[in-house]
Amino acid sequence: MPPAVDAPTPAATGGKSSDAVLDRLTRLHPKVIDLSLGRVERLLALLGHPERRLAPVVHVAGTNGKGSLIAFLRAMLEAAERRVQVYTSPHLVRFHERIRLSSGLIDEAALIALLERCEAMNGPQPITFFEVTTAAAFLAFADDPADILLLEVGLGGRLDATNVIARPRLTAITPIALDHQQFLGTTLEAIAGEKAGIMKPGVTCVVGPQDADTLAVLESHARAIGAPLFACGRDWHFRAAAGGFRYEDANGIRDLPKPSLLGSHQIANAALAVACATQLQAFGLADAALAAGVARALWPARLQRLIKGPLVEALPSDWELWLDGGHNPAAGLALAETLKDWHDRPLELIYGMLDTKVAAGYLEALAPHAHALKAVRIPGEAASLSAETAAGHAAKAGIDAEACGSVMEALQAHVAAAKGPSRILICGSLYLAGQVLRDNG
Repeated sequence: MPPAVDAPTPAATGGKSSDAVLDRLTRLHPKVIDLSLGRVERLLALLGHPERRLAPVVHVAGTNGKGSLIAFLRAMLEAAERRVQVYTSPHLVRFHERIRLSSGLIDEAALIALLERCEAMNGPQPITFFEVTTAAAFLAFADDPADILLLEVGLGGRLDATNVIARPRLTAITPIALDHQQFLGTTLEAIAGEKAGIMKPGVTCVVGPQDADTLAVLESHARAIGAPLFACGRDWHFRAAAGGFRYEDANGIRDLPKPSLLGSHQIANAALAVACATQLQAFGLADAALAAGVARALWPARLQRLIKGPLVEALPSDWELWLDGGHNPAAGLALAETLKDWHDRPLELIYGMLDTKVAAGYLEALAPHAHALKAVRIPGEAASLSAETAAGHAAKAGIDAEACGSVMEALQAHVAAAKGPSRILICGSLYLAGQVLRDNG
């Protein structure tokens, strides 16, 4: 398995640190999340509107699979020798992961300069961390020659800070599920309405698998604003096949290899990337590039096997250690589909989750496949469930659970209780996954 992220290019920074600037920026607004476009639009205007000088944009919203879709699409474009920029969130190990320029991750000196420029221009005005850092990212992208920018929504769509792009080249919406209900609404239809806010008149929106009511919301919004829709189950189709999957639309059939990212749900993400690619043919995406992208995409902490590092070394040599950052009931169901084939040895879980997530639905999906669970608090996250509360949720879901003080302690407890070689899966949060990747080097 390749390293989780590229190391930022070393640079002389005069003793400054991007972490220090980022810490200051977190204090500019009392709320971590406050969905609005007014603050970011004000700052972008002061910065000379970098969002108007970007490469063609593919704007991606949805609940699950956004990062995987972007990983597949990036790999396809790079296989076609396109210069690709990527904006994603959250990061796993270092903030630099969020801003990928055509040459690689943004380096430390450039990041500090852009953050300080945004900080100075914004002054004491309230602005959220995501808004000000998105403005910095747009500055970086505007000054970096590239063929295309893959832009991931932070939260929702309609009022997300990324939704200032007046006319993207393409929009895409991955499967929609219940998540962030306190910000987006308590029903799938309400959440779909927020995600649909990234659609633009005359710009094709590629839609991944959705239930009928959710798709109806997206179709209604697309008709209302005049956005062509290219929807799974209506305009394009896919199915698993021997050695990979088959994609079909009005232009014919494509047989693609097995996705590089593990899990049956990744076939749907890869197929959605192929559907997007069919709408980006001006970028020279021949069938060979599509196949290469499907087979080569990398995206850490999505059912990733860890094969070295201190956490791996703490286990007997015949054990396996896996990591997954899924964190909502739909992600639990997707993960459970893969776990159905993992019954060759006991599956032990190490679990941590934020208190803003729905633990019950996630854990109930995993319960039939888990032998035991050790719960941990996510280090450094104020919104983390306590280990005891997380263990309580797991017990209610029918899993043998206990609280532990750390991931390392949980590993050791699983080993001590086991009767033979087992498979350990660390799961429940991207923030926990990032901490594991940091701790594991």
